[in-house]
Amino acid sequence: MSDQLESRIMGIDFGMKRIGISLSDSLKMFAYTHKTILNNQNTFTELKDIITEKNVLEIVLGIPNEERASKTSVVKEVYKFKTQLETKFNLNIILWDETYTSVIAQQRILESVTKKNKRKNKDLLDMHSAAIILQEYLDSIKRNKN
Repeated sequence: MSDQLESRIMGIDFGMKRIGISLSDSLKMFAYTHKTILNNQNTFTELKDIITEKNVLEIVLGIPNEERASKTSVVKEVYKFKTQLETKFNLNIILWDETYTSVIAQQRILESVTKKNKRKNKDLLDMHSAAIILQEYLDSIKRNKN
């Protein structure tokens, strides 16, 4: 299972309450939503299960633009989370600017989810934000190869 062709990249939209998870396809061309997990004492166990099961070799971690987020401590928490990921999983962790991902994710949900009560599900927003973060990263790799 450790074949490079079957490996994936994980996208993470970090939140103090919830963490959105996305995964690439095995060709590392497309990002898709995977799940949302609670940010609690089980977070790293759940991440380990996904990393192992999906053969994740790299993680793209969304980080707010520091100028916009300077009033919050979330940037510090993202750096702390990044260090924990590196220590626990020994994977390459790439920080990726998540500016506007929630707005784009909200628009995608409005376009694709027909039931109003389902649109309000914050898990959906976190997963879609993670997929956008990862897709932007995958697109940047494709651009740099050309």
